[in-house]
This record gives sequence, C-alpha cells and structure tokens, in this order.
Amino acid sequence: MNPGPNDGARERLVAWRRARPRTPALTRHRVRARGLDFAVWMSPAVEGRTPLLAINGGLIYSHDLLWPAFAPLAADRQVILYDQRGRGETTAPPGVRAARIEHDVLDVVALREALGITRWDLAGHSWGGGIALLAAAADAAAVRRVVTFDAVGATSGWLDALHERALAHLAARAATAAHAALAALDARELFEPDAGRHAIYSRTMYPAWFHDQAMLIFAPPLAHSDTGATVAARLRREGFDWRARYASVQAPTLLLHGREDALPVEEAHRSAALIPRARVVEIPEAGHMPFFENPDPSFRAALGFLDAPDDEVLQR
Repeated sequence: MNPGPNDGARERLVAWRRARPRTPALTRHRVRARGLDFAVWMSPAVEGRTPLLAINGGLIYSHDLLWPAFAPLAADRQVILYDQRGRGETTAPPGVRAARIEHDVLDVVALREALGITRWDLAGHSWGGGIALLAAAADAAAVRRVVTFDAVGATSGWLDALHERALAHLAARAATAAHAALAALDARELFEPDAGRHAIYSRTMYPAWFHDQAMLIFAPPLAHSDTGATVAARLRREGFDWRARYASVQAPTLLLHGREDALPVEEAHRSAALIPRARVVEIPEAGHMPFFENPDPSFRAALGFLDAPDDEVLQR
C-alpha cells in the first residue's frame, strides 16, 4: 500500500515502512577511546562502500533515538551508532561537571581512529547534527560527506527563543494538554545541570517537535544523564557561536530540515550560507523528525546525496 496525498504522517510512516526491506541486525561492540568504554553498534559491513556514523540528538539520550529510524541508510552501507559519553551504555567521564559538547566532538574523531576507519560519512539529528558538523571541521581529511536532519543552528539565538516557539507551535495545533504541560515548566531551570529536570523537560517538550500531533504514538524514555544534563545546561547558560567552525567544514553537506519544525528552518539556511559546499532540502509536512513524519522525501534526498558521484553530489 502506497501512502496517499491526503494521508497523515502516521499513515505515511506505516505504509512506507511496510514497503521497506527487513531492518538489518546490529552487532554490539565495546570500543575504548579517550579513556572511556563506548558502546557501539554496527550494521553489516558493505565492501567498497564508505561507512556512516549516525549521531543522535537530545544530549541526554542514547543511540536508540535513531534506530531503527535510520535503518534505510543501512541498505547499501554500514551504519555505525554509539552512545555518547555518559549516556546509554557508555561510561561517564570523570569530573562530569566539566562536561561540554566539545568533548563529544573529540569523541567522534577518537572513535574513528579506534575503529580503524580511514574515511567515513557523518549523519546527525538535532544536536547530533551540530556534533557532526563540528566533527567534520575538526577531522576534515577523514569526513567524506555530512547529512543532517534538523540540525541545531550555528549560534544559540534559536535556543533562547525555543520555549516560546514551542508553545506557539502547540497552540497552533490545538494541542491543549501538551501546551499546558510545557507552559507549567520554566526553561530557565535548565541552566542548572539537574538530570531529573532535564529528563522531565525533554519528555514534556516532545509533542512540540511534531507537526502532526497524531505522531505522539512515539515517546522517548525518561532518560537521566548527569553528563548530558551538564552539557545541555552549559549550552543554555553560556550560549555558543560555532560560525567559524561551520565555515571550516570542507565536506559536501546536505541539511535536511522539516518545514514545520519549532527549530526554524531558517537556521538550516543560515548554516548552509556558512558551509562552503552545502545546500538545504526542506521537507514538507514535517517537524523536527522528518524521518518519521515524511520519510520518503527525507531518505530519498539523504540517499541520493550520499550515493551521488563526486561531480554531482550537490546538484540533486
């Protein structure tokens, strides 16, 4: 059954998944890097194809946010996923209160070296998209291409306005209960690295990430991570400006972004204007997770970009 033009996001996703091949099995590994034991999962290797590292967002969550959602990327390449430091099954660093997102960026470089990979592609969602872009800048010779799904912007202005934008997003969709729950929370409390507060806020914020509220069949776990909460609190409290680092990304870059995201699609265009070889593909009828709400154009664009010959990579 093919999704019809008037189907909602839930119907589109169900029909699209039914038409896909079986999700490949992942093998679990322990990888030692930068003094930590990282939990890493891999789909089967594909001879002659560049492997791809998938980096989840959320800052407090594990790789589960992206699997099996990203399984279509493993159709003809090896996909590698991992739990970031102090999240999921990866050990926490010493001195957790010193944690910052730059440590996560250096971990990407160290994981590639520990896995014995010379060159790979990077794919990231949300904050994971920011980590992917920063890692591409830090490890330029080893990154072939970068594809992001609703990546964070290059500066923190969007983050300062996100709470109010999320409330407006929910109000426009008559999501009364979700609006009331989010309105009862104060985003300023996230300036502190309280893992419990960050877990509750992230869970309460979740409905605002969808364009179609029927997609709330999905919900993240109530994830507690002292490391992730510290990173998130620092970014909110201190702000950030990564424009110079985005501008130093040499790899061809595709920024996919849901047109109805509470994180404005304009941020993708601002990032693309900084990155020398980048373009944006807006995904209609999708919020922050277009791979759920409108998977066909999302993966068609991502796979077309990853598979394109070098002389055509940014022309599609």
